[in-house]
Amino acid sequence: MKGHKFLKVTGILMIIAAVFSIIAGVLVGGLGVLAAGLGAESGLTFPYWAALFLTLVGGICQMIAGIKGIKHSKRSEKAGKLIAWGVIVAVFSVLSIVMSLVNGGEFNVVSILTGIAIPALYIYGAVLNSKADTQ
Repeated sequence: MKGHKFLKVTGILMIIAAVFSIIAGVLVGGLGVLAAGLGAESGLTFPYWAALFLTLVGGICQMIAGIKGIKHSKRSEKAGKLIAWGVIVAVFSVLSIVMSLVNGGEFNVVSILTGIAIPALYIYGAVLNSKADTQ
């Protein structure tokens, strides 16, 4: 199948990125709770918690998508579900970028490219696998 390598490589990249995302979310969340416990309330706004939620849930979804991509890279009948997981990861990436900008972050072209390019290549690999059934 043509999409096999796309799914394997992007699945591995998604797992690596998910690990960093989950670790960052746990650390930032822990620091936020520690700061709140010490009486600092300035940075603990709704956008802060929404961004933290997106980081953690997006990382978990990315981890699931990466594992499923590697596991089912040679199974064309699973291509539809892999496309759905790729779209979910892309949506979380876009939402995370938007929340970063809302929270005062800078516009980062690299994060946009990696946040969109990797899920796009993942989806592309799944689409190639789905076309293997029709041939």
